[in-house]
Amino acid sequence: MIPETLEDSILQAKSALKVALDSGCNRITVDLVIPEIALKAHYLALEFAEFFKDEYGIGLKVIFPDTGAAALARREWGETDFRVTDIGSSRTPVDMKITETDQLFLVVSPSAIEVSLVEKLCNLAGDRPVILLIPQLEDVSIVGIGYAARQLRERFLSILESCYYFRPLDSAVVLRTYPNLWQVWQQEEGEEDYKLMAEVSQKPLGETLDRILAGENDGDSNQKSSLSLGFFGSIKSFLKALSN
Repeated sequence: MIPETLEDSILQAKSALKVALDSGCNRITVDLVIPEIALKAHYLALEFAEFFKDEYGIGLKVIFPDTGAAALARREWGETDFRVTDIGSSRTPVDMKITETDQLFLVVSPSAIEVSLVEKLCNLAGDRPVILLIPQLEDVSIVGIGYAARQLRERFLSILESCYYFRPLDSAVVLRTYPNLWQVWQQEEGEEDYKLMAEVSQKPLGETLDRILAGENDGDSNQKSSLSLGFFGSIKSFLKALSN
């Protein structure tokens, strides 16, 4: 089901997270590819921290990209049952941010700039779960020059399991909830209903997504069904609410 509100999306993501963790996934992303979603980072971080705190308690560590964001969260949230910190810097390397008592790491809105630090965190975490919440990594392939940037993508991004992904487009939506396939929904011109254009095993991007939306899908499946506009009619209000 397509989420009608941010709260619906959060509930879907939490459900998918539980399934992924129970299945043994330990390098996970939760993506809401929506303009200005990073402005909701503190709100989303607290929502997911509250979700995990009963099980992990002080073993949960919420990590922000910089000291300012971490300090703001501590000020806004007050005393918590979990730890809040930043991912580190030249003076306080990421190695110093991890302790033996940490059980799960929630990394909030890391950007392409922090990819190397997040990769190091994942290496140091061992088999402990690391969840990247609304990572801003869509442009990571263009960070750096040539071979080094390609190696970064291949080495790090390829190990991440997309647990939840919601990306509204112009008259289309890309959705994934673990362990289901990736879905592409499209509103056909002159029609009110949206149709499920395809379900594929890999994230549909670039030319692949264009072919699906053009009705030329050659993916895993091309099952078409309709979904009432009621589910999608609220996407504009969904996006508008994010800026409030």
